[in-house]
Amino acid sequence: METPSPSASAPPNRFIPENGELIRRTLRMMVLSRTLEAKLSSLYKAGKIVGGVYLGTGQEAFSASLGCCLNQDRDIFAPLIRDQAGRSAFGEPVIEATQTYLGSVLGPMKGRDGNIHRGRPDQRRLAMISHLGTSVSVVAGMLMARRMRGEMDGVVGATCVGDGATSTGSFHEGINLAAVEKLPMVILVADNQFAYSTPNDRQFACERLLDRAQGYGVRGAEVDATDLLKCLEVVQEAVTAARNGGGPQMVVGKLLRLCGHGEHDDGSYVPSEVRSSTLGRDCLELGKKQVIELGLATEEEIEDWRKEAAEEVQAAVAQAQTEARPDPYRDDWRAYASEGGQG
Repeated sequence: METPSPSASAPPNRFIPENGELIRRTLRMMVLSRTLEAKLSSLYKAGKIVGGVYLGTGQEAFSASLGCCLNQDRDIFAPLIRDQAGRSAFGEPVIEATQTYLGSVLGPMKGRDGNIHRGRPDQRRLAMISHLGTSVSVVAGMLMARRMRGEMDGVVGATCVGDGATSTGSFHEGINLAAVEKLPMVILVADNQFAYSTPNDRQFACERLLDRAQGYGVRGAEVDATDLLKCLEVVQEAVTAARNGGGPQMVVGKLLRLCGHGEHDDGSYVPSEVRSSTLGRDCLELGKKQVIELGLATEEEIEDWRKEAAEEVQAAVAQAQTEARPDPYRDDWRAYASEGGQG
C-alpha cells in the first residue's frame, strides 16, 4: 500500500525555484483549512453544529494544490466534503463556511440544505453533491455549455472525488463524456484506501486506480499526496495540460484520512500498519518542513499564519453565531422569484 516518496530534504528540482510563491500560498491555505476544521470539530462536539462534519485532515496538500493552481476568475471548481483546503484556495471566504455550518440565513445556502452543500455557482464554486461522482458529470456539462456558447477561452473545469466515487455510474458517465469530447477537465481522485469503511480490495479489482485512466482514454498520473511539493508539481502539470488542449486529466493521490469518515466515526477499521505507513504521514507537518528547508518561509512566519488564521476563524464563528436562523413560517422557500413576486 505504500508509495515511495523523496524525503523533505530531497534536492530541489526545476519546479521549486519557479514556484516559490505558489508553494507558500498553498501551505498557507493548508494552515487555514486545518485551523478552520479544528474549530468546526470543536463546535460539533459541543453540540453547536447540527448535521455532520467531515474533515480533510491529511488531504489538505492534495486539495489545496488544485485550488491554488486554478484561475479563480474563469475556471470551475466542484469540491467534495474533504476539500476545505481547496475551497479556501479557490476563494471561499471563511465566513461562508461558518455561516453554513451554523445555519445562518446570511450564508450562501441561507441556512438550508445541510451544512456542507454550499457553493456560489455564479462564481464557479459549485455546491458539494452527496451523490458521489456526480460532480464529474456536472462539471462536464458546464464545460459543454461553455463550448456551445463559444465561451471556453482557456477555461478548466476541475473536481475532487474519493476512491469510492470511481465505482459509481455517474463517475463513469461523466469521465467518459469528458474523454470523448476532449473537455479541459482535471479530476483529482483522493485514494485514501477506504470508501467509508470498505477497503480498496473490496471496491475495485484493478491493481491501482490509475489503470482506469487508460481505459477511459485520458491522461493519468499518480502522486504521493502527503508530499506538498509533489502534489503541486503534478497538479499544476495536469491543469496546464487541460488548459492547453490536452483533454481530461486524472490525478490519483495516494494518502490516508487522518480522522474518521466524519466526526461521528472513529476510523477504527483502519489497520495500524496502514496508519504507520507513509500513507499516514501528515501532509501539513511535512509541508512545513519542506518549505522551511527550502528557505521559502521560517517557522516563526508559519506560526504567524496559524495565529492569523485562528483570529479570522474565531471572528467568523462569532459573527455567524449572532446571525438569524431560517424561519419556516416567514421565509420564501421558492428557489426562484421574479421581481413581480411570481415564482
